[in-house]
Amino acid sequence: MLTVAQAESTILRHALPLHIEQVPLSKALGRILAEDLFADRDFPPFDRVTMDGIAINYAEFAAGRRHFPIEAVQAAGAAQLTLRQPPNCLEVMTGAPLPLGTDTVIRYEDLLIENGTAQINIEAITKRQNIHTQAIDRHQGDLIIAAGRKIGPAEMATAATLGKAEIAVARLPRTAIISTGDELVEVHETPLPHQIRRSNVYAIQAALAEWKIEAEAFHFYDDEAAIQKGIQDILNQYELVILSGAVSEGKFDFVPKALAAAGVQQLFHKVSQRPGKPFWFGIFGTQAVLFALPGNPVSAFVGTYRYILPWLRQSLGLSNWPVQTAALTRELDFKPDLTYFVPVKLDNGSAGLIKATPLEGHGSGDLANLNDADGFLELPRERSHFSAGEVFPLYRYR
Repeated sequence: MLTVAQAESTILRHALPLHIEQVPLSKALGRILAEDLFADRDFPPFDRVTMDGIAINYAEFAAGRRHFPIEAVQAAGAAQLTLRQPPNCLEVMTGAPLPLGTDTVIRYEDLLIENGTAQINIEAITKRQNIHTQAIDRHQGDLIIAAGRKIGPAEMATAATLGKAEIAVARLPRTAIISTGDELVEVHETPLPHQIRRSNVYAIQAALAEWKIEAEAFHFYDDEAAIQKGIQDILNQYELVILSGAVSEGKFDFVPKALAAAGVQQLFHKVSQRPGKPFWFGIFGTQAVLFALPGNPVSAFVGTYRYILPWLRQSLGLSNWPVQTAALTRELDFKPDLTYFVPVKLDNGSAGLIKATPLEGHGSGDLANLNDADGFLELPRERSHFSAGEVFPLYRYR
């Protein structure tokens, strides 16, 4: 039986080398950038006015001049004007290029404008104030964003500024999620007393949807031949296959045998953890990676966030993904020699330290407890007592 660290290492060694595709910028949000983005010109590309007001030649102000006849108006989006007479000024709008012959901007709030002349009413003026200097942010050719970053609103704005109507991103894996079991019915159905509605598939789909993966869902009843045929069909179409249920050692847990019969290589079956000990992982040549999670909802939830999403991030080439930590707010005892993923409620503490209050619930079937928690703390094995204030890895889903 593998430790959590061994299971993680095995999984990450089998990240899929996904290809790159071009998508319209409007479809790029949440995807992983697969190209470096360089400045196509200076940032900003000209000396940019940052306040509505007037632009003057500072030497005139330094010589004692306080009244400046207005020659014209420099609008944003208009070609750069030139100040014809140094004793004069030009009205300027925010975002406009600084007119030639001027080097200082005074905002309207510090002026009195009458009869076409601007009077400066303050003395605290410095040369080149209220100007966003050309290339002060980045020079043409500078690296703006490196590949391997999840594209968010800031990256979208930058790509648009660079003229990237299309952008290279990591292609998403074709993904199938399989639930199994005669006890499961569809969400719109009324379950009999011995049945429950399918829920794991929706949780896993939702977790993957945050990474823009639209996973197909399948359900197989407890029939070994049907499960085997269904898996074989799916392996020819999908690169990431996630199963939920029938993975332990019960009479109707057909998934491990069906996977073996379909030609899937098992890399491990059990992990020394709670919840989710009967966790299976394998590969189908270089075509697909398969995760078989226990059917209990908390076990499937933990497996998704602890193993599947890190595997996905690595496959997509996402860099610099830090592991979060949080501190226990109270002591906790856990006697089995297993890594313990305990659901926790989070609170932002002082000095940036996240505080985690355990919500142990009623075991791996306590789906309702997931709604009260924000994530899981990973408590190491070979210990039975965990003190308040100790810091442990955090896997948050909220």
